[in-house]
Amino acid sequence: MAKAVCVNGYKRPAGAAEDAGEGRAARKRRKADGGGRGPEEKSSRLTAALFGEDCEINHDQLYELLKYAALGKCHNATQPSWCRIYHQSHLAGVVVIVLQETSQLHFYKFYLQFKHLRKVFRHRFTLTTSANFLASLYGEGANLKPQNTAQGLTSTSSECVPKSSKLQCDPILRKYGEKKRGLTSYTLTLEEQKKNDYPIKGSPGCKGYIYTECDQQRTDSSPLFGLDCEMCLTAKGNEVTRVSLVDAQGQCLLNELVKPESTVVNYRTRFSGITKKMLLPVKTRLPDIQTRLKKMLPHDAVLVGHSLNADLQALEMIHPSVIDTSLLFARNEGRRFKLKFLAKAVLGKEIQCEQKLGHDPAEDARAALELAQFFIEQGPAKVAELNLEMLLMTEKLAEVSQNKAALQPRRCRVQKQLNEPPHLSKPCFLDCLQTTGQKPLLLGRQELDSSGLCQSNLSTSNKQILQRALEDVPLSTFSIIQFSLGPEYVASHLLAGLCEKVRSKLTDMLTIYAGPFEESFCLKSVKKEFGRCGPIQSLTVVTETYQPYVCIQYEVLEAAQLAVESLNGAEVAGSCIKVQRPVTAAMLDCDVLIKELELDVENEGVIYVAGLKKSLTEADLQEEFSQLKDLETLFLPKDLQSGKHRNCCFLKFQKSQSAVDALEVINGWTVKGSKLRSRNALASGHLWRWIWQMNHSNEKQGGNILCEKMEQASDSEQDLRKKVKKLDHHIKKLYRSLQDNTLCVVLFPGVNSMHGSQSGLGLMGIKDDGGRSAC
Repeated sequence: MAKAVCVNGYKRPAGAAEDAGEGRAARKRRKADGGGRGPEEKSSRLTAALFGEDCEINHDQLYELLKYAALGKCHNATQPSWCRIYHQSHLAGVVVIVLQETSQLHFYKFYLQFKHLRKVFRHRFTLTTSANFLASLYGEGANLKPQNTAQGLTSTSSECVPKSSKLQCDPILRKYGEKKRGLTSYTLTLEEQKKNDYPIKGSPGCKGYIYTECDQQRTDSSPLFGLDCEMCLTAKGNEVTRVSLVDAQGQCLLNELVKPESTVVNYRTRFSGITKKMLLPVKTRLPDIQTRLKKMLPHDAVLVGHSLNADLQALEMIHPSVIDTSLLFARNEGRRFKLKFLAKAVLGKEIQCEQKLGHDPAEDARAALELAQFFIEQGPAKVAELNLEMLLMTEKLAEVSQNKAALQPRRCRVQKQLNEPPHLSKPCFLDCLQTTGQKPLLLGRQELDSSGLCQSNLSTSNKQILQRALEDVPLSTFSIIQFSLGPEYVASHLLAGLCEKVRSKLTDMLTIYAGPFEESFCLKSVKKEFGRCGPIQSLTVVTETYQPYVCIQYEVLEAAQLAVESLNGAEVAGSCIKVQRPVTAAMLDCDVLIKELELDVENEGVIYVAGLKKSLTEADLQEEFSQLKDLETLFLPKDLQSGKHRNCCFLKFQKSQSAVDALEVINGWTVKGSKLRSRNALASGHLWRWIWQMNHSNEKQGGNILCEKMEQASDSEQDLRKKVKKLDHHIKKLYRSLQDNTLCVVLFPGVNSMHGSQSGLGLMGIKDDGGRSAC
């Protein structure tokens, strides 16, 4: 009797397992030919607890999901910790769609244009931003090295390439040549500074920044200074909380804690090392640090740092002469090495050790300084050889992974080599895919051919990528398709303009006006009545009118909508009042937007309940609502600053009809003396947290600067809206072409710019027979 062989977690007779890659690819071809799903094949299913505060996913968690979906238990991949795939072995394939240069901001700014995305994908999550986004999807072991070919395709094969030709292709040598140069050859030009979001003297976005006045002519003997800052997230954005400066001998000249101006939202202790306790006794403010740095730096000083633009932006300082080690050690496609990796590979030093709490800015500043000194002293040719050593190591790993022994179910092992950085802990599962006969596909600005390398193809349009995807995705079991809005639409000033417009519209949607009231009306009664609709952020009396009105800004969208629906025309504080939102050009489509949010697939089976007493705990509410049929989850929002519960909650039901029935029961229901009000949810998942952060981030920018940014955003917004609509149509067409039982993940990677960072967004689901994502 033939033994069953496990391929991707699916048992087949030994005779059928000779081609290990037959599994899912063959089933896809069979279904494409009309064969359909056999009676023995089960539907794959995806579940995820993405509700309320559990909606932020990092790249390690995303990697877990993709690895398990692509490889299954046969390669020792484990179920992801934050979601679960049932019957993974029956997946027809995995398709990841990446919308480059986009963030959660873009999705909600153009929410109505993303008609297909919001109606198909049930599971959504906030995605943390990543410096090297594409590599984080594969695992850090995947060192995808671009190689140009006539067809615009690439290969991960381990064929030998002559050393001389490799050197000619090295990005460092292409940029600097082979000869040694002085330090002035490696300082960023004005154009390079502008391109990489450095604060520039006279720039509209840098009004109020302090100039170091280091205007003396630089020479190759000018002094180098290493600079690094640690930042915390505040209501204003990224604010500096620690500054370190070291001289050319590595001596620490400054290592000071700084008290941020605004309230800290996230200390980012894991990276910054800053805690609330550390900042309590600190009296030093940003202007104090600016004054000290200005006095300490000689007039011909050259500042060195890793992604130094972020440090100077946080310091609100302008310095004319800088060396950025993230750009100095050049890579293809604008990718950048991490400082931790460079310190190990070039200097042989361990920094940012996991045993320490957060990064040490003095250590990082010293490492960046020594990297620049090494580059200047050794020259580009020597540095290029270091990169070639790493490439040879990668090729050796590829050879090991392609031998016959790798066909047996086992963990994809990454062997430690002499120059291998210790932090590359995540193995590359693309090699494992190829050993099972599966061919990963990467289309977009970078492409993978059947043998696996990636390269840039900047001239490729979204339409060409779609056409290619429609042809090639059915032949691959793991695909990454990259679409792009184009660099002209993601400039930092345009992003800042879009951000301000979204924030302004959100504020208007959270705001209602109520009145008119009598001159001697009781404000306390008004606040109590409107407070039953949800948490109030602010309440002010409008006295410019003949009779007084009240302006109320809520913290959640549902509260404002509930107030409009339930209190318009009602008698409050002895007056029959009208309740309405502000009337502005941006609010003309508010009713349409509210309706579409209600119909959003993410909000199916979810209702909003307000009027709760703040003394009620989650356990109390679980007990009160336990009689409701099919109740799955209860989420009690907290104030992200104080941590206190709000007077509202969200209830998620297993069936949509059960949510409808619950609405009828809850409206007018009394709990512990409080009369409840409820309606369909509008922002129950990751969106409520993002709205809270947008609503509480009061960036202090000059009025003229803000208007200029918003005008620039308006000029390009119409074109961008059309581009987004086309992009949504492309995704719809690609999604419809996928076989049933395909896991599809759509990613907005997030954006980092001089005006702050915007978190990413992920949407995912397994396509079912109805064309929607099954859960």
